[in-house]
Parts: sequence; C-alpha cells; structure tokens
Amino acid sequence: MPKQTLAALPDKFVIHSLPVNAEIPSQVLNASLYFIGKTHEELSIVVPQAIHVDSDESDTDWRVLEVLGPLELSMVGIMAQIGNVLAAAKVSIFIVSTFETDFFLVKQKDLEVAANALENDGYKVIL
Repeated sequence: MPKQTLAALPDKFVIHSLPVNAEIPSQVLNASLYFIGKTHEELSIVVPQAIHVDSDESDTDWRVLEVLGPLELSMVGIMAQIGNVLAAAKVSIFIVSTFETDFFLVKQKDLEVAANALENDGYKVIL
C-alpha cells in the first residue's frame, strides 16, 4: 500500500488547557476547525490562533498536518508509522483524530524538518 499524503493547513493553531468544568466558549464552536478533548482532570481545546480563549495554559505556534483521507477505522499503524518518522527527526507532535482522518500538529519552527523527514520516508507532504 502506498504511503499517505499529508497537507499542511495554512493557519497557526494554539492548544489550550482549561479546568475540567469550564464552559466551551462560543467562539470556539464557531471556528472553522477545532478539537475538544475532556478527561476527569482537564478540558483541552485546539483552535486557530486567531480565536481568543481565556485558558489556564496555552501553547502557540502549532501547524496542522492533515492526513488526507478518508482513512478506514480498520487501518492499522498509520499514526504509529508517521509518529515514528517524526520522532526519529526529533519533532514533537500533538495528535488529534476524527472518524475519517488524523491530524498531526507540529511546531511552526519544525514544519520544514517534519515535511523533509516524511518525504524522505516516502510520504507526500503538501505545504
């Protein structure tokens, strides 16, 4: 099977950490792309950097590499293989998934290194 194609989304993103009982701000729900994760300890929100969220902590300047899909839920090892390539290149990642695909967030400063490492391993990367 050929390796996947990843496309870099144009916006920079920010990862927010909020208290577990915090309300999700309406501007998040109106964003063109967002991810929300909640555990017993925290609420995490990923949004374009242009969206303001009052959070306990935040980490800015992330770029999104979307694995172009759709991917079948039965496919095995996609995230692990891409993650291994980026780990070998010493690129930190933050991963979120949907029903149809995966999104690898890498720091803006590491985008070129990530793209080169993936391309050298046989992936196609659209910047």
